[in-house]
Amino acid sequence: MTPDQPVPSRPAPPSRPTPPSRPFRPTAPQPLSEAAFRDLYRRLRGRAPDGGAERRGALDRLTPERVVAAAAEVRSGRTVSLAATVETRSGPDSPEPASHRMTAPTRGETCAPGLAFARDRFAMNVHGDVDTHLDALCHVIFDGELYGGVPASTVTPDGAWALTVDLVRDGIVGRGVLLDVPRLRGVRWLEPGDQVTAEDLAAAEAAQRTTAGPGDLLFVRVGHRLRRRTLGPWDVTRARAGLHPTAMDFLADRGVSVLGSDGNSDAAPSAVPEVGFPVHVLAVNAMGLHLLDWLDFEDLVPVCEQQGRWHFLCVIAPLRLPAATGSPVNPIAVL
Repeated sequence: MTPDQPVPSRPAPPSRPTPPSRPFRPTAPQPLSEAAFRDLYRRLRGRAPDGGAERRGALDRLTPERVVAAAAEVRSGRTVSLAATVETRSGPDSPEPASHRMTAPTRGETCAPGLAFARDRFAMNVHGDVDTHLDALCHVIFDGELYGGVPASTVTPDGAWALTVDLVRDGIVGRGVLLDVPRLRGVRWLEPGDQVTAEDLAAAEAAQRTTAGPGDLLFVRVGHRLRRRTLGPWDVTRARAGLHPTAMDFLADRGVSVLGSDGNSDAAPSAVPEVGFPVHVLAVNAMGLHLLDWLDFEDLVPVCEQQGRWHFLCVIAPLRLPAATGSPVNPIAVL
């Protein structure tokens, strides 16, 4: 099937998927040498779409026909936010929290007769380690290049001038698929440092009776938000659950267009000691995938369980920031 062919809607499963009777235990992933990582990088880059004239990367697979098919699968009209509440308090994972302050009204204006307006101001570090955001294709520089061989010199102190958030100014709308790895393994969350393998992802598909396909928005739950709420925040730069780099073969095989996680998709410590964020490099720079970091799936999971399906229409609307490398987002699942 080519990217331009329409995709028939997938019927909802006949019964509610249940967790495995025996927790799934994947083979422990091994660290990768820098040479093995570079071989993987070259192979995945060779499989990536060219992104067309606008260099939209893997979004080229998200055709209008696939959007229509995803919309046709909406059953209840239930909407669920996949974004976390913006963090305005300093903490071990938010040394630069977002700032929010009221600029009006003054005390006198709240008591005065007639018209007054409440006003406020907001600022944030888009690529922090706690707030939900989208990574544009210009976000990751590797060996002096961006995705598709675009020179990294196009990113300047005055802004980025290629592969920016402006590529998705009309939004990303498609079929979202949530794979719940803690549910598969029979735990509440993955511990910091745990790594999700391609074996995990394939087993989660089977357990949840769903399949990711070309153009889909793939979401991988590691349980980060539930752990943070239960035990409190920690320094995620040192330890966090995420995908093993070799799991990206699974995404290439499925032909997905977007990757999102309730972490930032990369585990820490890194499986490649010489590369701090190997999944970011493979996803954004090699494969042309837009990434969604620090999502929150805790409201979505019970709805998926109740409805007995783990796919849904998903709508992602970044801000109109033409020269930006990312944007805060509030993705909405429609079931």
